[in-house]
Amino acid sequence: MPLCVVGSVALDSVETPSETRDNVLGGSAVYFSYAASFFTSVRLAGVVGEDWPSRNTEMLIARGIDTAGLQVIEGGKTFRWRGKYMRDMNQRETLDLQLNVLGDFEPILPEEYQHCRYLFLANGSPEHQLKTLDQCQGAKLVVADTMDHYIRSEREALMDLLKRIDGLVLNDSEAKLLTDDDNLVRAGNAIRLMGPKFVVIKKGEHGAIFFGENETYVLPAFPTPDVVDPTGAGDSFAGGMMGYLAEKDCHNPKTLKEALAYGTLTASFTVEDFSLDRLQAIGRKDLDRRMEEYRKMLSF
Repeated sequence: MPLCVVGSVALDSVETPSETRDNVLGGSAVYFSYAASFFTSVRLAGVVGEDWPSRNTEMLIARGIDTAGLQVIEGGKTFRWRGKYMRDMNQRETLDLQLNVLGDFEPILPEEYQHCRYLFLANGSPEHQLKTLDQCQGAKLVVADTMDHYIRSEREALMDLLKRIDGLVLNDSEAKLLTDDDNLVRAGNAIRLMGPKFVVIKKGEHGAIFFGENETYVLPAFPTPDVVDPTGAGDSFAGGMMGYLAEKDCHNPKTLKEALAYGTLTASFTVEDFSLDRLQAIGRKDLDRRMEEYRKMLSF
């Protein structure tokens, strides 16, 4: 089934302890779209400026990703992020953040996007996420992401959003901030009571925790020895998860658990190189092979 994602499209500059890359393809919607495209057709909506290299759009189209919802603002500049990772790759510092055209982005979805039964509201303003949701009344499954900035600055709109979505994906520090509770189990259950049917808390190298109406479980991360660039891992996780759900056109408990596993594995490939470089070098068979390794790792 087609999957629609609305979120940021960016040019990133990334510094790691071993290497620096400037102006590489990034953004939550980009990582999500490419990850989801291993499983299903994807329709991407976002905004860029005139400085956006056309080769990036051409690459996405060649991948089969529909970019009809990608707005290009004449005279505008694309959202840019520069970050630095410490020796412990779980820690990073934002050195520069330029919202540019993303700051005034008003999501206007093409008609064919509005009929997608699967919708992911990637990290962004809750007010914009609500406007997107208003355009997709027939969505069968709606999942959103958020971040600390919006939890602090647009909490009221975020609470309205939580009442209208099926699932929420966020990291551990965001879950603690949203609930003012340092216990992740209590936090996850508290967020679910705010509206979503399920909540997924990402814990980086420590995997993810799922909170549903009838079950709670932890899936570990896949042991990846060579972490090159963690940027986009969380968005790739969400893309793999949602892509699998759309492919199966189902989100029962069994399928959800399989989807989280595929999200985990997609993210494990993403961190092995900069930007989309590693994802561009693999195919679905590589994901399936890693899934078999993952299944063996979890059986006892």
